[in-house]
Amino acid sequence: MNPIKVLFVCVHNSARSQMAEAFLNHFGNGRLAGESAGLEPGKLNPQVVQAMQEIGFDISGNQTRSVSDILEGGKQFDYIVTVCDEASAERCPVFPGAGKRLHWGFTDPSSLTGTEEQKLQRTREIRDEIKKRVQAWVREVV
Repeated sequence: MNPIKVLFVCVHNSARSQMAEAFLNHFGNGRLAGESAGLEPGKLNPQVVQAMQEIGFDISGNQTRSVSDILEGGKQFDYIVTVCDEASAERCPVFPGAGKRLHWGFTDPSSLTGTEEQKLQRTREIRDEIKKRVQAWVREVV
């Protein structure tokens, strides 16, 4: 049986979509296959890389990807999940295709303010929110 294919989309593909992809690929146990992309690919957020490493997920070698590259590749997905926060919802990309669209709003770690430790702590909270949402959804879908 082929895995259910899921694309996580956000603005930069540097934080939220990367975390969601890693969690889905782990908790989906081969029954779900996650990828991620962004409207304007940036660079991986180092605080997200650190927060993920703290719980045993190494995303440091991941590359950010563009939605347009995926579109040009003609890949089909069963689900397209946007993970932009409410403040950025108007900028959150729409991905055309036959897949079912879902929206899970999460705060953008790159928008956080405060000291480095405060931003890292809030990034951990966002990471945990994404992890819980992915785990719950995996239980619903498979």
